[in-house]
Amino acid sequence: MPSLPTDAITGDADESPVQESSAQAAEELNPYLIARQQFDRAAALIPDLKRGLIEFLKTPDRVICVSFPVEMEDGSVENFTGYRVLHNRARGPGKGGIRYHPDVTEDEVRALAGWMTWKCALLDVPFGGAKGGVVCDTKKLSETELRRITRRFIADLGDNIGPQTDIPAPDVYTNSQTMAWIYDTYQAMHPGANNLPVVTGKPIDVGGSLGRNEATARGCLNATERLLERGIVPDLTTLKGARVAIQGFGNAGSVAARLFADAGARVIAVSDSQGGIVFEEGLDVEAALAFKQEHGTVVGLPGSRTVTNGDLLELECDILIPAALENQIRRDNAARVRARLIVEAANGPTTPAADRILTEAGIPIIPDILANAGGVTVSYFEWVQNIEYQRWELDEVNSRLRKRMRSAVDAVIDRWQQFQESSANVEPDGKELTGAADVDLRTAALVLAIERVSRVTLERGIWP
Repeated sequence: MPSLPTDAITGDADESPVQESSAQAAEELNPYLIARQQFDRAAALIPDLKRGLIEFLKTPDRVICVSFPVEMEDGSVENFTGYRVLHNRARGPGKGGIRYHPDVTEDEVRALAGWMTWKCALLDVPFGGAKGGVVCDTKKLSETELRRITRRFIADLGDNIGPQTDIPAPDVYTNSQTMAWIYDTYQAMHPGANNLPVVTGKPIDVGGSLGRNEATARGCLNATERLLERGIVPDLTTLKGARVAIQGFGNAGSVAARLFADAGARVIAVSDSQGGIVFEEGLDVEAALAFKQEHGTVVGLPGSRTVTNGDLLELECDILIPAALENQIRRDNAARVRARLIVEAANGPTTPAADRILTEAGIPIIPDILANAGGVTVSYFEWVQNIEYQRWELDEVNSRLRKRMRSAVDAVIDRWQQFQESSANVEPDGKELTGAADVDLRTAALVLAIERVSRVTLERGIWP
């Protein structure tokens, strides 16, 4: 987008994909099928989960695909495709971002919507999961063209979004300005009501919440600090002096770099879509941000060593934070990961095959549905503030977020330890639960989330 700075147009991730190799060609990389694999593994550990309910919980409530024309600034007309998926609303209205990216697919959006369901349940946020996306390349579009795309997409979605039905938010290559356009379009279509809660991640002046822009990264920080306090990583109980590498330098990655550095960590590497840089002595985050603002990339920052995005994932470090797109850590590179802990600021950065490799290597992962849940948590705070016509102070927002993130980490670790420490995990017929001893944090988190959603579904009753 020529009219806006590069960092200003990113949502919760910066595109930094590792190049696909022939070695991984046979690995399943469809995000929707991966999400279903993850679900199936967790569901197998819940003995009383009914078969029909399993299929219901895996299947989106609603999948919408729209196609619409937009007049470009040069007078030409281009056609765009957009998706909105509502996965589940047992616990409340759908909630999830809208991303703008040339590689958006229906299956990707379906997967992300499902992950949002489990994320909201895990953080005890009263929402279900949803997600949206438009197939477009923001780097080739003007601000005017993006505004037209946004308004037409929202107009075509019509009443499929709403403050009590399905609530969008920022994601990859969308931002607070995009959310303001969404609110304004919806307000024009539904005058005479308080429509501020229809979308979160808005500018502060348009009803946004303080702390929302950095919420994803701050939630990562809160989750990491609590997990280290719980002793999950041997000989690493604090961020003081911890060596951190971050793939992705958009909103989530750049803010995480600053927050982790402020907490005493040593950020040794960051990357964006052009490549990565390494500073063994510790990166000056503000200098990196200023350099990217001027040059459009962190690559070339004076004094740094240049690496590829793939190389960054394999650096020796204490904490690796994937903050880019899906499928970055895979079967073909997982064995070369040398981090002591992985914190998934991005959605779906690790494939199931990689999960198994990393688990066997003793490298714990704070999964995406936990690690990056700060964004949806503060989105919920914004929604509440909008409904009640309130504005919370930043300290209150951050304090509430910290409390929820730490509580969720504790719940996941406790559930994980139940699997790890008990040999009494048996089904009613006395058979051992398959794979219970090998449960990782991702699966424990999913078990907890699935149990919560299934319980509410049954308590509400199957209708009619």
